[in-house]
Amino acid sequence: MSEGVLTVLKFCLLALVYLFLARVVWVVGLELRGTPVAADVPPEPAPSRSSRRRSYRLTIVEPASERGSAYVVDGELTIGRAGGCHITLSSDTFVSQVHARVFERDGDAYLEDLGSTNGTFLNGAQVTETTRLKRGDHVQIGETEFEVAR
Repeated sequence: MSEGVLTVLKFCLLALVYLFLARVVWVVGLELRGTPVAADVPPEPAPSRSSRRRSYRLTIVEPASERGSAYVVDGELTIGRAGGCHITLSSDTFVSQVHARVFERDGDAYLEDLGSTNGTFLNGAQVTETTRLKRGDHVQIGETEFEVAR
């Protein structure tokens, strides 16, 4: 092969390496920004009297270092590692950027997995569709476990 052909091949290889590195930097930037993917959210009706009087709470029971932290479900809570989530579990590496959401509708609370990698579990069973929550239910997201209270 001539020297000119080898030089062109070297530049092609170098260009491919730079394209690969650019793609890696772009994906890492998206992960660090934690940009959530917009989910189709049905419109919420006006809150009824019963939903205003008795709101739901999620209380962390595991890990022990976070035990007792409580979050009121005021309309909707998103749970994940992204900074834009209502409940940020940044130290739990098994949690997706935007992992799940808990929302109130007609005085009841519901749990929905938002396409997470490791799944969302309710009382030990994986959540595959929007599921109604009851007082005393245990929700596991990654290594974090919540108890539902009213």
